[in-house]
Amino acid sequence: MGQTILHKADTRGAADHGWLKSHQTFSFGMHYNPERIQFGALRVLNDDRVTGGGGFGEHPHDNMEIISIPLRGSLQHEDSMDNIAVIEPGEIQVMSAGTGIYHKEFNKSKITTVEFLQIWLFPNQRNVEPRYQQISYEALMKPNAFTQILSPDQHDQGVWIYQNAWFNIGKFEAGNKIDYKLKNKENGLYVFIIEGDALVNDQILNTRDGYGLWETDLVSITSTTVSEILLMEVPMNL
Repeated sequence: MGQTILHKADTRGAADHGWLKSHQTFSFGMHYNPERIQFGALRVLNDDRVTGGGGFGEHPHDNMEIISIPLRGSLQHEDSMDNIAVIEPGEIQVMSAGTGIYHKEFNKSKITTVEFLQIWLFPNQRNVEPRYQQISYEALMKPNAFTQILSPDQHDQGVWIYQNAWFNIGKFEAGNKIDYKLKNKENGLYVFIIEGDALVNDQILNTRDGYGLWETDLVSITSTTVSEILLMEVPMNL
């Protein structure tokens, strides 16, 4: 039957800095839970809201795959590789921090709040040359289906990273059922409910709940309401 771990939305860490409200599935910053350090290669899953005019000042990263997925609003990005970009809902951005990079992210709007998922994965190669990539996946999406938005293959659909991981996202009507077959049976699957309710195998999940499954190669997902769901398939052994 495999192994599972459930992370209900109201058990996440929380931080309120005024301009930033963040919920953290795994230990991050001042939030530390020794039982929630990571899920395999998935190290950070932060659900961030930045008020108009707010943002993260310039700061460094190294040897981490850093992914941003905006949900509402517009996120401005600038980095030490001279990339300047705006990331919108329906887009995904990745930075391979590698040997080291500086960047800053802030709300492009002075008025409306920007909401986005900040996700970190451990890489399978250290000290690579830093790189940046951003794509729009909105046009690729089909109703009641998952769309691949990240993989380890630079020639495949979506952005690519230095890790044997695959991300899929989908929007579903109530009552839709779909099975996800893992690319690698040694991997695990972390299901994150962006909006709505769903039944994952026999586990009921609600908005912003997370559910990890491993030692299985097929996962059944049924949307019980209109829903948006993110799947993150990641290696369990690093």
